[in-house]
Amino acid sequence: MLIEIDGFRVLTDPVWGPRASPSGLIGPKRFQPVPVSLREMPPVDVIVISHDHYDHLDYPTIRALAKTDIPIVTSLGVGAHLEYWGVRPERIIELDWWESYRLPGAGLSVTAAPSQHFSGRGLKDRNATLWSSMVIRSVHHTVFFSGDTGLTTEYATILERLGPFDLVMLEVGAFHPAWGDIHLGPDNALKALALLGNAPFLPIHWGTFALAMHPWDQPAEHLLQAAPRMNAPLMMPRLGDPVEPSRAEGLVPWWRAADTSAQDRPADTSGVVELPPAVAWPVD
Repeated sequence: MLIEIDGFRVLTDPVWGPRASPSGLIGPKRFQPVPVSLREMPPVDVIVISHDHYDHLDYPTIRALAKTDIPIVTSLGVGAHLEYWGVRPERIIELDWWESYRLPGAGLSVTAAPSQHFSGRGLKDRNATLWSSMVIRSVHHTVFFSGDTGLTTEYATILERLGPFDLVMLEVGAFHPAWGDIHLGPDNALKALALLGNAPFLPIHWGTFALAMHPWDQPAEHLLQAAPRMNAPLMMPRLGDPVEPSRAEGLVPWWRAADTSAQDRPADTSGVVELPPAVAWPVD
């Protein structure tokens, strides 16, 4: 997500690569094109990375972003990946739960908060780094970003300590009843939303990679039916379209007409570009 909040831009878990996999040849392949290339992105003030899984921490994207001056806020231990891939250490901010980073000279902060998940990119590094939800706060607004998580009562504590929220982004895809402790799915996302104060709700983590056994659009269809019964203020914009939480209305099920035939085509790497060293997105 690209979040514009009180004049600042925050980019969450940026993945421009063609696969959520350690391999460029096998593994879950992007079936929705990136809405905009990295080269065409507007200036970004902060990048937030919740944890180190392949569909959240993307090697080709980080390699391109390493050529910028944007600070990267992430969970404890994840900075080792970033530094190894070329990000300068002074740009990396690692947070434990409840710790905060404030952008120098600006009224913008990022706070790491609990989530219920796990980490690891290989067979021998399970839970060697932390995973977090992230709260993004400006002078006038506060946004909750779940990262990956299962349902946890910690959300009530997060609301008490860091809320109220103007926007809540919760993962709803890549779920299975047997994975209830590590992913939400639509029903548990609605329960989490209630614990977080029932703010305007933007479902995430469902429209780019097929990471589970269910159809990719099943979470969207389920929420379309279930959210009104829970009085949940649901927003589901088309990928790449802007939405204003306080004025969102008229939800259109765009996914029913989406072209997902890219699942059957060779991986497209045109969305990732190697930015030249002279390019630097300003941070002030």
